[in-house]
Amino acid sequence: MTTSLINTEIKPFSATAFHNGQFVPVTDATLKGKWSVVFFYPADFTFVCPTELGDLADNYAEFQKLGVEIYGVSTDTHFTHKAWHDSSETIKKIKYPMIGDPTGAITRNFGVMIEEAGLAERGTFVIDPDGKIQIVEINAGGIGRDAHELLRKVRAAQYVASHPGEVCPAKWKEGEATLAPSLDLVGKI
Repeated sequence: MTTSLINTEIKPFSATAFHNGQFVPVTDATLKGKWSVVFFYPADFTFVCPTELGDLADNYAEFQKLGVEIYGVSTDTHFTHKAWHDSSETIKKIKYPMIGDPTGAITRNFGVMIEEAGLAERGTFVIDPDGKIQIVEINAGGIGRDAHELLRKVRAAQYVASHPGEVCPAKWKEGEATLAPSLDLVGKI
């Protein structure tokens, strides 16, 4: 039986990330106070992973405009993240922290550890400023994610958080109509 992580607070963790040429500490407290995306991927030096991380790098400025920090996480070390960054043109574009999780503690906290492989599933988590998980998405290993779709979901999560009583319908984009759930709407959509 799987328990949903939606609206649960992130569990305590402490790790080291490679960020802007430095090794920096990152904890659960680092994520609080702003919107965050924690983006798990199986491993450095692989095939689908660099396309996803590069897509996030290409769209990083848009996330930053929304006040969102991205954290890439794999069970590699922060040293491996640096080596990958130094050797790959795609990964060299990354400006967001790349967290090393060699013990798998963070990966297990978010429920995306593939135990028999010691690797993370392709898990995406959007966390609000209170440290609560608002979006959970897990893809099979061969299915890459799309930064534009993630941006749309982040905007929807931020809208709903700042507009109590409103919800965003399917395919909602910023500036479009929302819904206010009520008895009058039942059966009319």
